[in-house]
Amino acid sequence: QVQPVESGGGLVQAGGSLRLSCAASGRTFNSYAVGWFRQAPGKERERVSCVNRGDGTYYANFAEGRFTISRDNAKNTVFLQMDNLRPDDTAVYYCAARQRNPWAVLVSPEEYDYWGQGTQVTVSS
Repeated sequence: QVQPVESGGGLVQAGGSLRLSCAASGRTFNSYAVGWFRQAPGKERERVSCVNRGDGTYYANFAEGRFTISRDNAKNTVFLQMDNLRPDDTAVYYCAARQRNPWAVLVSPEEYDYWGQGTQVTVSS
């Protein structure tokens, strides 16, 4: 099985950028769809973005135009480039992977089998 490992979180000022990485440990990501989710204190987990087994992508409305998801199969890593960050982007960001229905880009979080530990993103005003 694959184990996602996130990195790249941190503290940034509003308007700044961060690039999150999700590296696969154990197996290759190549046959998996990979999604990014986030959870802010006191709020429910929400979808951010997803890339399917190919290059199909999905973005939540708040991420459209500011965030870019990409995968580098050679590096066995999925990236989330986040630009023009806002204070309400502050959350723990999680990477998750699934083999079921790998060509779909919009599925429920429950369909993801493997989750990382999360990386904190804090955006100051």
